[in-house]
Formats: sequence, C-alpha cells, structure tokens
Amino acid sequence: MNVVEIADLTDESGRPLPEFEGRTHGSPVSFIMVSTDVDGAGPRLHRHPYTETFLIRSGEALFTVGDRTLIGRGGQIIVVPPDTPHKFAKTGPGRLEMTDIHASDLFITEWLE
Repeated sequence: MNVVEIADLTDESGRPLPEFEGRTHGSPVSFIMVSTDVDGAGPRLHRHPYTETFLIRSGEALFTVGDRTLIGRGGQIIVVPPDTPHKFAKTGPGRLEMTDIHASDLFITEWLE
C-alpha cells in the first residue's frame, strides 16, 4: 500500500501540482485534478495512446472529442478512446471541478495545436 499526501505533489521548485503520475507511486493510472472558475480554461487539442476518462463533479465544460462537441456537466463521466483528439474549456456558471483519469502510469501527450 502507498499513501500519497496531495499536498506533497509538487514540482522541482516546491510549487503544488494538480497531477498524480502513477508510475512514481506504484499505480497503473495517472490523473489531473481540475479546479477552476476561469471561463475558457482548459488544454488545447491533444491526444493520448490510451483512454482518458473525465469525472465531472461540478460545473460544466465544452468538450471537443474527435469531430463532436458536447457540454459536459457535473454528475457526468466522459470517456475518450485512445488516439482521439480532444480538448475542453470551462463554460457556464460556477466552478469546474473534475478529475481527468489517464489509463497509463505516466502522461503521454501529443499536442495537436
């Protein structure tokens, strides 16, 4: 068993990171904790060679997944297949709280824009 304190997830200079890379901690998954109230916040178009699962706890975001767009809202789970271009941007009222789960023990990202 491995217990990780979220407060201990920091970069080389000691700044907090909202990311957990599983390989470092003996886990087969990695994740990003999203928490923002800034409209438009989110990553640019990219893809991964593995599935990414978005667990939206509150708020909403405009997702582009392949050639589709949709509004993801709190209480939904969005699953993006491997090698599918995708991005999201926070929209609507309230704070976006989401966990982006990568089915890999390390982040592998190909930026497309």
